[in-house]
Amino acid sequence: MNVANSEPTASATADTKSIRHYLSANLRQYGLLLALIAVMVFFQIVTDGTLLRAINVTNLLLQNSYIIIMALGMLIVIVAGHIDLSVGSVMGFVGALAAVLIVNYDINIYLAAAICLATGAAIGAAQGYWVAYWRIPSFIVTLAGMLVFRGLSLWLLEGQSVGPFPREFQIIATGFLPDIFPAGIGTSLAAFFDVRQINTLAVASGVVAAALIVWMGVRTRALNQSYGMNEEPQSIFVARTFIVAAALVFVTYKLAQFRGLPNVLLTMGVLTVIYAFLTQSTVIGRRIYALGGNVKAAKLSGIKTERLTFLAFMNMGFLAAAAGLVFAARLNTATPKAGFALELDVIAAVFIGGASMSGGVGTIIGAVVGAFLMGVLNNGMSIMGIGIDFQQMIKGLVLLAAVIFDVYNKNKQG
Repeated sequence: MNVANSEPTASATADTKSIRHYLSANLRQYGLLLALIAVMVFFQIVTDGTLLRAINVTNLLLQNSYIIIMALGMLIVIVAGHIDLSVGSVMGFVGALAAVLIVNYDINIYLAAAICLATGAAIGAAQGYWVAYWRIPSFIVTLAGMLVFRGLSLWLLEGQSVGPFPREFQIIATGFLPDIFPAGIGTSLAAFFDVRQINTLAVASGVVAAALIVWMGVRTRALNQSYGMNEEPQSIFVARTFIVAAALVFVTYKLAQFRGLPNVLLTMGVLTVIYAFLTQSTVIGRRIYALGGNVKAAKLSGIKTERLTFLAFMNMGFLAAAAGLVFAARLNTATPKAGFALELDVIAAVFIGGASMSGGVGTIIGAVVGAFLMGVLNNGMSIMGIGIDFQQMIKGLVLLAAVIFDVYNKNKQG
């Protein structure tokens, strides 16, 4: 009798230990998700529900779109063992270039956008060349780039703002996807949820995206189990998958109550999926992590480290240019101070998202979550009326805490 009763107890104890061990080994990953949830709940309470209102959720996405786009490229640069301090200045310079081409010279917006993206890639390639092939520290090269392109923005705009942009250009950042479903469906859903309006496309997109995440998670888990590679306890897997899927449905439901899915959300989503696949499921992605983990070992194993470094910076320049177009379209003007100090928010988002200072560690999803965490902090503190002085101090302390946590984990594992 005692033996029979002890078996379930022993099994439960073993499961508890397994869960604790897994959470301890992946504390940074799950701690970040819980921190984002906790921060959102806190600001939702202290702002009397303003944070998660439909219009504010939409603004939160629009305000952080260019940060997230640049964070994707910065993650790769940092994983490769480098850093790029010039992204804010490059973003501002490309926005200025777009304004001069489109507003002053009346060049077709698609041709102007192509020229701007190519310019960003060329800037990244130029900086990557000095870092990769001349071994000049990336900190110095990109610090020089930050000053150079800040000055070029002032010169190009002649110290004045240039705008406004044509409506066709503005929709890059301020446009919304049209609802392709019949209006009657949206009206019926709005009546069911007792809200003023519902964008059916946004709701459907959230449900489909959540279903895909669940399906892909179950499929990947089954595949890992077939190879004996699965370490994540089932209860953790179920809870994580549920939280992510529910969050997607909730956000798209909130967006559906305002104007639907922003165009820039589609851009961010596609880029996030592409870069997540690139870093996790391709040879070049694994080589980037090997490069950041140990450059000498990577070189001895046959990896062309110089080329990878060059491509990482070229990619960063391209994404900074894309962010510059989004930023200019959102402001509807190009200003000499555009992008000022934004590189700090981008770098902070990547480090808060789990990237290591020494390279070789970090994920695309972590960088995106880190960017959203920074965005929620900015938005929540602004709603509360906290001054920019205290906002900067709080963000600095959050970044410092993330780096200290990274160092603590490394010392603990060592």
